[in-house]
Amino acid sequence: MKQARIAVIGAGLIGRKHIEVLRSGHPEYTLAGVADPSPAARAEATQLGYPCWSTIDEMLDQGRPDGAVIAVPNQLHAAAGLACVARNVPILIEKPVSDNMPDALALIEAAERAKVATLTGHHRRHNPIMRKAAEAIREGRIGRIVAANCMWLAYKPQGYHDIAWRREPGGGVVLINAIHEIDNLRMLCGDVETVHAADSNAVRGFAVEDTAGAVLKFKSGAIGTLVISDTAVSPWSWETTAGENPFYPKAPDAYLVVTGTQGSITIPTLDLHWQAEGAQHWGVPTTQQRLHCPPADPYYDQMRNFAAVIRGEEAPVLSGRDGTLTLATTLAITRSARSGAPVRPDDLMRRSI
Repeated sequence: MKQARIAVIGAGLIGRKHIEVLRSGHPEYTLAGVADPSPAARAEATQLGYPCWSTIDEMLDQGRPDGAVIAVPNQLHAAAGLACVARNVPILIEKPVSDNMPDALALIEAAERAKVATLTGHHRRHNPIMRKAAEAIREGRIGRIVAANCMWLAYKPQGYHDIAWRREPGGGVVLINAIHEIDNLRMLCGDVETVHAADSNAVRGFAVEDTAGAVLKFKSGAIGTLVISDTAVSPWSWETTAGENPFYPKAPDAYLVVTGTQGSITIPTLDLHWQAEGAQHWGVPTTQQRLHCPPADPYYDQMRNFAAVIRGEEAPVLSGRDGTLTLATTLAITRSARSGAPVRPDDLMRRSI
């Protein structure tokens, strides 16, 4: 098996995670180098012994990687991706594909014309918890999905918003955090038909929202609700409940519930509550079971999938186009909040909108 040589564009927080994964000694992939203009990135590369170029073009032309991970700020994703597509280099784009639909669609359409593989870095698609929940739902263990409720409520610390792009259009809690929850809901409940939302920047006063709420109507007819804020103290978020990142204190609660005609399942606790078909009754206790799955770092399986896509052995778990639909569903929140009317994500997938 040929080891895929994969470069990382951007050595910030998430870029360093990808560098760590690529330097792990995995037989299917290795680090080809990094593109980042900062002195800190160059110093770290020198210390750890891998190539570092100041520009994307230099890295692509001199390093000639088999694939590239795009981990620059959201506003720069499309330009970085187009540079890779021009050289037929497959890309794994950290979410979101872009901070706006025209740029995202331009990138994805250019890649499709050039037949360059694109993947979207929604790493929770590779998390064993999410996969176990999706499997239980596919098996019909909660019946037909009726509703879902997701709460992502956290208080980001002083200094988090000192990075300018996080408090400007292209940042904000919707595009930085809600997009993960939208992708989780799409993974579990399917695609969304309409989004009706409201948002607020009353606490932080930035140019982007700090709090938002949305009602989602799924194409299946199910209804979902999402409330999200980065200025609320609570134990209810993926980060604090899933135990995926040891930085966050672990809370025992669930933050997402999917309910159906025969039962419900909680995320990430994987508590299954059900009644037998034909015996559903609100006066009867549910049978309860906690599902189990072995923990694993999803970034490693995501990179394994990327390497297999590069070699032509697998399809992307989440393609660039599918990730763009997650982006459209997420941006529908801000567009609906602005207009006061429901928004169809499918409409945003047309470049003329």
